[in-house]
Amino acid sequence: MEHGQRAVRHSSRIELSLGALRQNLGFTRELIGRQARISLVVKANAYGHGYAAIVKMAERCGIRHFSVASSQEAEEVLAAVREDSRVMIMGILYDEDLPWIIEHDIEFFVYDLERLKHAAGIAGSIGRPALVHLELETGGNRTGLAAAELPEALRLLTRNRRQLQLAGVCTHLAGAESLANRFRITQQLQLFQQLRRRIARARSLEPAYHIASSAATVALPESRLDMVRVGSLAYGLWPSPDVRDLYLMHHKPARSNPLKRVFSWKTDIMQVKSVSRGEFVGYGTSFQAHRDSRIAVLPIGYGNGLPRELSNRGTVLIRGRRAPIVGSINMNLFFADVTTIPEAQVGDETVLVGRQRNNEIGLRSFTEFSSALNTEFVCRLPAGIPRTIIR
Repeated sequence: MEHGQRAVRHSSRIELSLGALRQNLGFTRELIGRQARISLVVKANAYGHGYAAIVKMAERCGIRHFSVASSQEAEEVLAAVREDSRVMIMGILYDEDLPWIIEHDIEFFVYDLERLKHAAGIAGSIGRPALVHLELETGGNRTGLAAAELPEALRLLTRNRRQLQLAGVCTHLAGAESLANRFRITQQLQLFQQLRRRIARARSLEPAYHIASSAATVALPESRLDMVRVGSLAYGLWPSPDVRDLYLMHHKPARSNPLKRVFSWKTDIMQVKSVSRGEFVGYGTSFQAHRDSRIAVLPIGYGNGLPRELSNRGTVLIRGRRAPIVGSINMNLFFADVTTIPEAQVGDETVLVGRQRNNEIGLRSFTEFSSALNTEFVCRLPAGIPRTIIR
């Protein structure tokens, strides 16, 4: 960029609260105690919050372990972390990525014997151990090593101690966020403990055991082992109404809501139009003015992550007051009725998620009109929207 030239502005912006992240991680620490480790899950661009910003914030809060879903994500996070932080891949990685992963001391899940054998071979040729987490199949039927394969896996690990370092043993629970799944979760926990006792017999192996997601960390104390893998909880998002209600039921009246949303999303009014009664707004005929109206035009749409389901349903905050979204949400534009906010004008800050004066819009406003999860909404936000860290 030439001297004196400033960066052009994006059509919207995201603000990330360090104080909120610190509070949420502190709440997690209260639940799990001082001994267990927190692995912050930063897959999907840190749940839409931004890899670089969240890693920086989390390290300021004392986090030194980060979980991702792929080797590509690991590369993004590795570029942002301190030298003493660790990165763990929970999902896909290709054989050709293994040399790079092992050379950079990146931990990774192993859920089949062939990957274990291949990792041992590459680690031997590099002269550096592969840091593996043995993922066990306990009934979720996602990824995982079958119980019948565990003896062979233990033999490989014992025989290749220099090439394979068993950093952890884990499983993935089949929907801990729903009380309806509790019978499945109970069976998984029981099987995991049985397999854990078998692993403990191999005294040369001393892995960290981990099961708990955000939902399990709150709802299942027995799942809080040596480490917890926390995503939505850290970002101030309850994994589900079940989990929120279960916690609040057991902790009222001392604490109403211990979580604070980290994320806020804002844009600005680009035009204010006068629309006569009976005229339509935007594409099609989905909204017809029932009175002479003032309509604010705003410069984002479904191409920027704003769900079309909010057409004629959602609200935004302008000058501290709620303004209803009217008409169909376009790819890059949407409309809000500001008739009752006569002072609204071009350039006014508009809050899509967050607080303005004494009003607030939460993520539930974006998900109550569809089947979308709160995490699904934030994960869809384009990485190009600038993220700014605030206190």
